[in-house]
Amino acid sequence: MAELRSKAEHTEAIRTKGRVCLVVNTRSRRGRRLFPEVVRALHAEGFKPVRTFTVDDPRALRATLDAALDERPDLLAVGGGDGTLSAAVKHVAHRDVALGLLPLGTTNNFARSLGLPLDLPGAVRVFRTGKVADIDLGVAGDREFANLASFGVSVEVAGKVRPWLKRALGRPAYPLTALTILPGHRPFRAAITVDGHRHELLTHQLNIANGRFHGGWQVARDISIDNGLLVAYQLGSGKRLRLVVETLIRAATGRWRSLAGGPFVVGREMLLETDPPMAADVDGEVRLMTPITIRTIPNGLRVMVPEEFVDS
Repeated sequence: MAELRSKAEHTEAIRTKGRVCLVVNTRSRRGRRLFPEVVRALHAEGFKPVRTFTVDDPRALRATLDAALDERPDLLAVGGGDGTLSAAVKHVAHRDVALGLLPLGTTNNFARSLGLPLDLPGAVRVFRTGKVADIDLGVAGDREFANLASFGVSVEVAGKVRPWLKRALGRPAYPLTALTILPGHRPFRAAITVDGHRHELLTHQLNIANGRFHGGWQVARDISIDNGLLVAYQLGSGKRLRLVVETLIRAATGRWRSLAGGPFVVGREMLLETDPPMAADVDGEVRLMTPITIRTIPNGLRVMVPEEFVDS
């Protein structure tokens, strides 16, 4: 791995040299519609991208990101939902390039975890006025991720939520889809081993978070994407009614308690075992199965964040 500049040097290079590459996922209607606005916003802040790429076939995303990084930009600006940004994370991790997020998705969990504005002009303005920070990466098995590994109902929801419903309702499309799946969903037993301590539970839904947000709502008030820790938590219990009630409360209020008082397991590395074996949704990719080890890599990824972001 090449030696990294200091974060201050990297920030100054982005602000003064403006060596930026732009990649936008235009497969979605939102991406196609907003692409011209992205370009205008970059020009308004004084950036003239070295190269601009659009992606309308998901199979081409990895090759496109590689082509963008071949230009050796200081900043790789990527527009899309959490799935697109998760793919970009894998490419930028451990490299002397910062990831600039353009939130074009439905929930924008990663952007929310970084405290970024969710409007395009505001997000692009951070490239000019913000700073380079290094944040934690999660690793599930051998797959790096930014935000979340989840197990249970949400894996089915990710595959069944309708695109038209997401466009019409935004974030509430996910809990509403979950409510249609729950009546036929069976609970599972899970065991999480952290620092030699085994935690057992029966649930319909288990999440292990690196970021601060899930489904567009904050996991807990005091969680961080930059403290070297993962947070595991269940929604509800083995009883469907509790999960229904908790899902509705979150959809209506987004309310979550503090880590100190919540049903949370916190650690740097977790071994998850389930009965029966469960598929893992890792930032939108369903390719792994339990048992699985999930851990953090502190300061594994450079990103552009607002000046007030606390970079530990």
